[in-house]
Amino acid sequence: MRAALLSRTVPVVALLLSLISGAGAIRAGEVWVEYSGGQGPGQGRHIVFVTGDEEYRSEESMPMLAKIAAARHGFKCTVLFAINPKDGTIDPIVTNNIPGLAALDSADLMVLFTRFRDLPPEQMKHVLDYVNSGRPIIALRTATHPFRYPADSPLAQWSFDAADGGFGGRVLGQTWINHYGNHMGTSTRAKVVPQKAGHPVLRGVSPVFWGPSDVYGVLPLRGDCTPLVMGEVAVGKTPDGPPQEGKILQPVVWIKTYTGAQGKPSRVLTTTMGHCDDLKSEDLRRLLINACYWATGLADKIPPKANVEYLSPYEPNAMGFGGFKKGLKPADHAMGD
Repeated sequence: MRAALLSRTVPVVALLLSLISGAGAIRAGEVWVEYSGGQGPGQGRHIVFVTGDEEYRSEESMPMLAKIAAARHGFKCTVLFAINPKDGTIDPIVTNNIPGLAALDSADLMVLFTRFRDLPPEQMKHVLDYVNSGRPIIALRTATHPFRYPADSPLAQWSFDAADGGFGGRVLGQTWINHYGNHMGTSTRAKVVPQKAGHPVLRGVSPVFWGPSDVYGVLPLRGDCTPLVMGEVAVGKTPDGPPQEGKILQPVVWIKTYTGAQGKPSRVLTTTMGHCDDLKSEDLRRLLINACYWATGLADKIPPKANVEYLSPYEPNAMGFGGFKKGLKPADHAMGD
């Protein structure tokens, strides 16, 4: 009888924990993690976060953001990772394996944060099918140079160094150009463009906010880009660092459209911010959550000041090549109770 009682109790406890959390992990698989949408305007919308960069800890910041989008705003979220096929661990140094990209086939939004990936054709097909479908895209930091293929590859046209800028130049509005400031010695003072302060993506965002990432050089932007936030190069790694002499403002958040093979224009938002510690900024997190609403056609549902409080402690490893947390698997990013 005790065994029978236990068998009935365990599922009930699991259900209660899910309801209490607002968005339990409905799948913490071997190679990706999913968060069910809690109560909120985003219910019924599915966001797929594609991570894989060696430097800025996207494998830590994007699960954090996905938990907020799910538990606080109702979006179902799937987070994909660069996976070491030998042991199933999250390993951003592995550039040719992001399992689970088939989730994009039915996604409502792709959030891309990768760097110099050389995905095999069978994986890249899901990315390209998504991009050509007219569905929206949010891209962070190194997503301006998300793929790198040799010139003789059938996917070379999507490489960051293609003649038209590849994926970044064609889809997002710019590819990798340079670190405009000193990569390790400057930071970003982000300034909302006054004429764009009323844009839904900027609702509840401070006119000026700061992040430790250095400013990327992106001018001139390509296509129909509209800057929403400009970045001032600040000397040092503190919010009160003085402007670096001789540096002009560079766009650090912009929007545009992209029309792919199916002829349907998609909404695109790109930010060159994305250092793991940038995401400690409530303003940047709010801007990105707002962007999820805007991109999925829910701009009128954006709260006056969207709740972007963490669901669990956010303590990423310091940025830097090879500095990721070793031995973690996607299940380690489960929502918890």
